Amino acid sequence: MVGSAVVRRLQAAGHANLITRTHAELDLTRQQEVEEFFARERPEVVVLAAARVGGILANNTYRAEFIYQNTMIAANVIHAAWQHGVQKLLNLGSSCIYPKHAPQPMKEEHLLTGPLEPTNEPYAVAKIAAIKLCRSYHEQYGANFFSAMPSNLYGPGDNFDLQTSHVLAALLRKVHDAQASGEPHVTVWGDGTPLREFLYVDDLADAVLFLLQHVNAADLARQGLPDLFLNVGSGREVTIADLARLICNAAGYPGERLFDTSKPNGTPRKLMDCSRMAALGWRAETELDTGIRTTYQWYQSRQDAP
Repeated sequence: MVGSAVVRRLQAAGHANLITRTHAELDLTRQQEVEEFFARERPEVVVLAAARVGGILANNTYRAEFIYQNTMIAANVIHAAWQHGVQKLLNLGSSCIYPKHAPQPMKEEHLLTGPLEPTNEPYAVAKIAAIKLCRSYHEQYGANFFSAMPSNLYGPGDNFDLQTSHVLAALLRKVHDAQASGEPHVTVWGDGTPLREFLYVDDLADAVLFLLQHVNAADLARQGLPDLFLNVGSGREVTIADLARLICNAAGYPGERLFDTSKPNGTPRKLMDCSRMAALGWRAETELDTGIRTTYQWYQSRQDAP
């Protein structure tokens, strides 16, 4: 989802010399493959969007895979980028790096100020390691490596597998299936009260281009951001209950929404302070209801295709 959106945005801006690889073509967890790729291609700029990702169920079930694969991806790519003279590297992380009970909205300086949410701790630790790798290579070698932390992402190309998807995609899939089969209700995990911030993936892609054009690691260090990252979000939050309502509205689904309180809520609130990005001149443009409708139409068109 993220990589394809970034490619679309870069192409729209006139960047034609793009180097991409699918997972089948390049396994970023294998150091030799990564080093051979960088030695052969010699990229000038790197956007690190690859990751093993998922929702609460996937994070809590595949804890070893999530910490191992994401740590290896970050270590291999960032080290190879330094070895082969990459001029700028932008590492994309996640808002789950923040403590479970971080002050709201979460500021960049709240990193590592408290315990993480237990259900996604392995993934968060790997993402924090990636931030620290970028910082360390900048401090020791002067590498222009820095990070951006998006809020919860959604949009065309998302993962809609109910076993591994994030909350918005999972709910959209459940509502679509219930609509298609005439089910009288859909089940939502938890009690519906947690608050979440969502960012449309094409807005993130626009932020990526903005950061590549206007920001460097040294700029962030001068601004008093020693960990060299910026929050990227919409600045707006919604309860899970209201999210389910918006998805039902987009699908025209009239059924009931049932809340399964035997399932975990996850972090009670995750709103990021994106004032630093706003001060630089960037803001997200896509309203949540618009983004949900667009995403639902994209998903529906692929289910209805022959």
